[in-house]
Amino acid sequence: MEMEMEMEKETEYPIDFRCPISMELMKEPVTICTGVTYERKNISKWFSTYNKTTCPATMQPLHSFDITPNHTLKRLIDAWLIENDHKHPHHQSPPSIKHHDLVSLLSTIGSSPFQVTCLKKLRSIVEMGEDTKADFIQSGGVEVVVQIFVQILFETSDFVTFRASEEALALLHQLPIVSDHDDNTTFDILSKPDSMTSMAIILQRGSAEARFYAITIFKNITKTDYDWNFIIQDQGIGFFKSLLELLSDEICTKASSCALEVLIQVLSPSTKSRLKAIEAGAVCVLIELLPDSSSRSKCEKILRLMKLLCECAEGRLALVEHHMGIPAISKTLLNVSNTATKTAVKIMWLISNFHPTERVVEEMLVYGTVKKLLALLHMEGRTSSTKDKVVKMFKLHALSWRKYPCFPFDFNRYLGLVDVSC
Repeated sequence: MEMEMEMEKETEYPIDFRCPISMELMKEPVTICTGVTYERKNISKWFSTYNKTTCPATMQPLHSFDITPNHTLKRLIDAWLIENDHKHPHHQSPPSIKHHDLVSLLSTIGSSPFQVTCLKKLRSIVEMGEDTKADFIQSGGVEVVVQIFVQILFETSDFVTFRASEEALALLHQLPIVSDHDDNTTFDILSKPDSMTSMAIILQRGSAEARFYAITIFKNITKTDYDWNFIIQDQGIGFFKSLLELLSDEICTKASSCALEVLIQVLSPSTKSRLKAIEAGAVCVLIELLPDSSSRSKCEKILRLMKLLCECAEGRLALVEHHMGIPAISKTLLNVSNTATKTAVKIMWLISNFHPTERVVEEMLVYGTVKKLLALLHMEGRTSSTKDKVVKMFKLHALSWRKYPCFPFDFNRYLGLVDVSC
């Protein structure tokens, strides 16, 4: 809910005032050799931290990495902020737009040689409010724009077609996927195979801005009963690699959050999808993200994904083979929330029960997992199923752990605090 409110707030700013990478209002706009303007800290991070050699918006190779302050745009942004500081956009009536203007654009855009320009005009109309969005949908706008969008399937190497597809997606991103009035026109069209495949292509090859629009639409589709099996079979590992890349995005946190939601919904019902995600490197990505997840909610969701993957033998193997696997999970025990602790215990139970190698058992002791599990037995309020898993782990591995000097000698007293009868 908070993320959606933030996104609504950002749409108050003109699109040209927002950084294509973070989608946030630019405070220090700079221009690179392709002519595209970005927030200085974001494009600097793109070059220096991620070692990218392309323009994020156009994906064109760069012949120069010089950045030039865009003083003109900075003055325009400052002037706009001053002018709109006292206004309340949500309480203003949108400008009057004649219906025939919208219909005229929709009737000519298909044959127009300037589709990107026409799409931008349509987008400016749609952004004016709920009434214009409803008018656009009722006038058949979704069908018309999707026809332009899916051209990417047939002309994959044409830059103009790709750019038109990205602009079409920017427009479609503005529309509600499911209406409160049971008008599911947008969802019905966007959930068709060609539309979903086109969005998956944008997710893998599009600009930073277009990928943000694609993942946002995917996230909204997760709120429906859409069956993701088609897109998983059609796109395979590439689909999961693009989701994991967005999940790791440290610049656009909203895109990362959406990718996390999509992964949860895609992986929850399907073992096959989990295997593809594991093959795409999901376990490694999640382990590396876990220590840096300052948000409680994000940490809980990452652990939830990790548990889903560890229900597969391949996922458990990937976790224990990663040198930070057990330490990362152990760190979340008792440190984040009750939900995180409960999930982390489930993960450790899966690992220690189905992959009880000498190395795993030793690392659980060395990295503090055992100590925290013992502490958990003292605590009130934990679910009996969680404590039961802890007790079972001790029954399985206590003899091995007793060999180490750091194992508590009063272990029997600890176990005496709980009912260990089977």
